[in-house]
Amino acid sequence: MTMPKTASVRPGPTRLAEPMESLGVLLRDWLPRQRWFAGKDRPVTELGLLSMTELFPGCLHLLVHAGHTGVPSPGGALPAGDCYQLLLGVREHPSPRLGRALIGRVQDGPLAGLTVYDALHDPRSAQLLLDRLRLPGTAGPLRFDCDPDQEVPAGLVPRLLDAEQSNSSLVYGDEYILKVFRRIQPGVNPDLEVPGALVRQGCHRVPAPVAWFQTKHPFRATLGVLQPYLRDASDGWTLALHALAAGDDFTVQARALGAATADVHLALASAFPVGAPGENGRTAAAMTERLDAAAHCVPALQPFVPGLRTAFAALTTCDAGPPAQRIHGDLHLGQVLRAGREWFVIDFEGEPSRPLSERRSAHSPVRDIAGMLRSFDYAARQRRPWRPEWARRCREAYCAGYAARAGWDPRKKHGLLRAYETDRAVYEVLYEARHRPDWLPVPMAAIERLAVRGD
Repeated sequence: MTMPKTASVRPGPTRLAEPMESLGVLLRDWLPRQRWFAGKDRPVTELGLLSMTELFPGCLHLLVHAGHTGVPSPGGALPAGDCYQLLLGVREHPSPRLGRALIGRVQDGPLAGLTVYDALHDPRSAQLLLDRLRLPGTAGPLRFDCDPDQEVPAGLVPRLLDAEQSNSSLVYGDEYILKVFRRIQPGVNPDLEVPGALVRQGCHRVPAPVAWFQTKHPFRATLGVLQPYLRDASDGWTLALHALAAGDDFTVQARALGAATADVHLALASAFPVGAPGENGRTAAAMTERLDAAAHCVPALQPFVPGLRTAFAALTTCDAGPPAQRIHGDLHLGQVLRAGREWFVIDFEGEPSRPLSERRSAHSPVRDIAGMLRSFDYAARQRRPWRPEWARRCREAYCAGYAARAGWDPRKKHGLLRAYETDRAVYEVLYEARHRPDWLPVPMAAIERLAVRGD
């Protein structure tokens, strides 16, 4: 390598342990403090280097395995570890402006005496990363590709967004946005696969991939995707909260959003194989299992379990509903953008905690619809007094807009919609209990409604 004091360090199976021995102490402390690190509730028991590549002088690309002690749960032990993507800057004298990006100074090993930091916070490294994406090619096991019909200009000023949770995003000159995936799983990431397929179907509701990079070692996986940045767009969550604060109606926007969701679902059904109508018995069993596991972890759920089980049991006798197909997988108001008078759908990665195979498989489109309906409820509970009527009108308008475009009405699939909304609310209860206890009353209100009245 060409970096100072690291000339003898080269990626290779016999040398990977050497830099990890010196970096391990720093990363073991730094990783759990990152918002995108999935194992915050489990101690890191081991840290292994799976791949290391010098992207350019002063920047290392790493794939590391963070091992955890399995935590028993009703569904079995949680996964023993995860693979994470790191881009590490290495300098003798880093800029003080890097601040919170600093990881620490290496004390021994091949990187001894050098300071390591998160390179995505470094404008120079961010610009060099864009240059790699602009010009297709390889670096070790990494491959950089781009759409030959799209020319990305050089010299765009980068800025790192602060709002990301499970990944990191860089905006370049307010023209493009690069999502760098942090938790890496084998296979093609849906956030590359799905938008590309939708654009080929002529669907204008998604920003098309412009460039991307992948790895073939230690397995084939997507690492990042560059797309156009909708600079004048506002996300649906922000727009909904502004409407609530101003006392404004949101039904026109909700109806248009329902139509946009249907457009995406129709394009997905054309782009990917469509399955048979959902196997409701198997779906009901999986939902019930998730409910029992969540109630074991969140005692507040336990009084409502009998009522909630009826929502899932009803699946075995209700209409099977529309065929299973590729869907968004994690649709809510934060995953949609409004630019001008148009709605766009983003972030097709699905729930990052789910296995990639599950996120790429077919599901009922009702699952996406239920996620958006729950999001209207979340928005309505952000201000006091709560506005249940506002949420109800938005739900009706959204379903009406969807029905007008899709040719079938979600409201007429009451059993399906109740089951999927209940399953989503159970997921929300578990998430809030673990990460945002102050928000737990929001999904618990829905749990009470769905368990007692079933509406």
